[in-house]
Amino acid sequence: MDNSRFSPGRWFARTGVAVGAAALLVTGAWHMSAAPGVAAQGVAAQTPSITHAIAGGRDSYADVVKIIAPSVVTIRVEGKASVSPAQFQFPDGPSGDFFRRFFGDPGDRDDPAPAPRQRAPRQRGLGSGVVVSNDGYILTNNHVVDGADTIQVDLTDGQNVTETITAKLVGTDKASDLAVIKINRSGLHPLAMANSENVEVGDVVLAVGNPLGVGQTVTMGIISAKGRSTGSGSGSYEDFLQTDAPINQGNSGGALVNLKGELVGINSQILSSTGGNIGIGFAIPSNMAKHVMDQLRTNGKVTRAQLGVFVQPVTSDLAESLGLKNVNGALIGSVTADSAADRAGLKRGDVIMSFNGQAVHDTNTLRNRVSETAPGSNADVTIIRDGSEKHVSVKLDQASGDKIARRDNESGSADQSSLGVSVAPLTPELASRYKLPRDAHGIVVQDVDPDGRAADAGIQAGDVIEEVNRQPVQSVEDLRAALGKSTDRPVLLLVNREGSSRFVTVRPNNG
Repeated sequence: MDNSRFSPGRWFARTGVAVGAAALLVTGAWHMSAAPGVAAQGVAAQTPSITHAIAGGRDSYADVVKIIAPSVVTIRVEGKASVSPAQFQFPDGPSGDFFRRFFGDPGDRDDPAPAPRQRAPRQRGLGSGVVVSNDGYILTNNHVVDGADTIQVDLTDGQNVTETITAKLVGTDKASDLAVIKINRSGLHPLAMANSENVEVGDVVLAVGNPLGVGQTVTMGIISAKGRSTGSGSGSYEDFLQTDAPINQGNSGGALVNLKGELVGINSQILSSTGGNIGIGFAIPSNMAKHVMDQLRTNGKVTRAQLGVFVQPVTSDLAESLGLKNVNGALIGSVTADSAADRAGLKRGDVIMSFNGQAVHDTNTLRNRVSETAPGSNADVTIIRDGSEKHVSVKLDQASGDKIARRDNESGSADQSSLGVSVAPLTPELASRYKLPRDAHGIVVQDVDPDGRAADAGIQAGDVIEEVNRQPVQSVEDLRAALGKSTDRPVLLLVNREGSSRFVTVRPNNG
């Protein structure tokens, strides 16, 4: 699946480790007792519906906050930090000389004294969570509780901590970065869960959590965008709501609510150049959270459906080459043998436009639509094949991993074509040199003009061109003939790189 990532000039840190100029941070915080550090966070929730308007038309959100404040908790976790044992050494200076005179230097002895046993430092973390049932279930982020030996929950009345209770872990889902914990309490105040499909860009929202451990804090902003994918780490299923409501470390797992006091998202990440809020925060939509939460509460784990296709985004050039009216959908690069898609007759080159009546905007949308469908159920998939719309019924498999889609599948006498590549027929020797599968077919790229259009499209030496404008090519002559038929559209190539196929568009050098 192709998850959009931020440019290389920025940096990502899950525990506050910098790797560039701007960072995606999970909004919780882990630290060791000896040396503070940065890291985890918390959640969102669901339950009976609360319909509450701002009383008397006052320019205030106080009445909404009074409803939601008891539903958002602080989560404190503790676990062992991984450290390597230190080598025993005498201290430097006079005190070290004193010990050496009486005991000798350990390095000079045949049986050096063993290194003294040291107690491993403890790592502590802080995040937030949302009460989702009156009998003690709490939704939070996976990264808030991941690796924790103990989990403590601070209940609050919105101003002060009223009780601290030990929680047990019910289940986690790393792919969505969600987790459910439970405390032994009843009569709690669960937060109502809204339908996040109804959220619109521009809606006013409140973010509630415990940033940097200062205590429960409420901030205000709007929904800045929907359907964001940050590709920030282990979270494979992403459909973030973006908000400018101030979110900081410790807010993870906290609530993003609408003005009815209903949960619309789970605060999860921020993009920042400093580690602090700059107005770009991300929350997991309540619908995704509810789907994962229900499975964790029922089964302790999450099962997802699998279509069995490798897809790529539809770019403007691809849309033009395929004759599509819009730059939407997910283009199938290959179909896994004996998968649900294969059995249903889906083919390479099909463009998936909708899944069960819901539009597929890109590869991330498709992955999320499939993942929310029960394995073994039938799905109606709308595709564009050779310019015509077609409906296909697919009985979905159960996913054994994240195999719904993936990112780039980059895969004789030479001939310098107008694409800016030097190619030759694929021989066993070339297949071995470029580590290609035995059944590879097409023509192999031996050299790429660094100033040519093929290089701009990402084609590399060792790639095998299998098709040109949907026509198979087996020789240099086939390539010349296919290019000779090209129109003013970009040339559509099917390229195999190390066994994986992907469509690539290239504008000829004379284009």
